[in-house]
Amino acid sequence: MSRVRKRNGYSEEGKEKVHVVCFDHRKLAAGSISVYVVWAFGYGCDFEITQAYSLCINLQAEALMAKRSSPSTSRFRRVCVFCGSSPGKKESYQLAAIQLGHELVERNIDLVYGGGSIGLMGLVSQAVHDGGRHVLGVIPRTLMPREITGETVGEVRAVSGMHQRKAEMARQADAFIALPGGYGTLEELLEVITWAQLGIHDKPVGLLNVDGYYNSLLSFIDKAVDDGFITPTARHIIISAQTAHELLSKLEDYVPMHDGVAPKLSWEMEQLGHSPKLDIAC
Repeated sequence: MSRVRKRNGYSEEGKEKVHVVCFDHRKLAAGSISVYVVWAFGYGCDFEITQAYSLCINLQAEALMAKRSSPSTSRFRRVCVFCGSSPGKKESYQLAAIQLGHELVERNIDLVYGGGSIGLMGLVSQAVHDGGRHVLGVIPRTLMPREITGETVGEVRAVSGMHQRKAEMARQADAFIALPGGYGTLEELLEVITWAQLGIHDKPVGLLNVDGYYNSLLSFIDKAVDDGFITPTARHIIISAQTAHELLSKLEDYVPMHDGVAPKLSWEMEQLGHSPKLDIAC
């Protein structure tokens, strides 16, 4: 391979032998393995190049099989994801939702979410479902016509209202992650943060800060700490990162630092206790 010259992103070894050798960088569905595929065009393809092509494919296939035979483990069984029923204007938001779904699959984590099939909710739920993990959507009946279009994925639980939706998602999940979203996402996020501060639960809460979407919110929270409205230890309830992999790794290591207002069990039955019988929709 030392005789192959690079020019303008391509490699060339005499036009009479190989016209173009290009490298196509492709990401697999899991989003964590890169496969470099070598394509050779022209006549009289050099043996070293075809041998390198074969070696490259074999090595990557072996790496993928080893990765699948030794799946990642997580302390979380299910993660609740809050996100918008809109896709947002930036493609990066949509890609982040898909990548988060892939990361959950990679770690063998199931998804709990708001039950919609549109926007970022639809993207993350489809990615997790396509990866073979269980998807649980919890949605108020009144929102079903608006937020569910076409076929749904996984299990859908219809509930009577917004509080029951949040309580059910909180009960089912071991951790919470917020993707970019609007008022509804912020309301869900701030409620589980408040519940953590009060001691209703001790589950980690994460912000997937895609392209700095949550920078202003984090600055506001830091201002509230500086002005004495949030304790420094309670500030650590919120964990943020720019990628799904980094965020989930931080959530795995989370240890609560703050003291709840009251012991967890004194709140659970009222806020997160047994709810009325749920309707099941498929």
